[in-house]
Amino acid sequence: CRVPEQRNPHSKELAQCRTYLERQVALLQPQVIVAMGRWAVQSVLSATSAEVALLPLGKLRGQVHRFANTPVVVTYHPQSLLRTPIDKAKAWADLCLAHSLTRRP
Repeated sequence: CRVPEQRNPHSKELAQCRTYLERQVALLQPQVIVAMGRWAVQSVLSATSAEVALLPLGKLRGQVHRFANTPVVVTYHPQSLLRTPIDKAKAWADLCLAHSLTRRP
């Protein structure tokens, strides 16, 4: 579910994609979801917390959130990391956190 021309989605578009997202998570039953960037975070976490839209992405990082009983880790969008390379270390820490939540044999 993606908006055309890589523009920021409108709230109505985010709401329309919500059902698709919920169904995909139910079908795939992922061990962890990594939300990369502001719009991904708002799409995944907005139903669980209205304050998500108001908080900076940096305040949502470093903790485990939940979506449909699935752990969610928040990190920066890859395009943002190209503009701000100093955040790559933070993104790596987020990916390590996500990895620590996976079940390994």
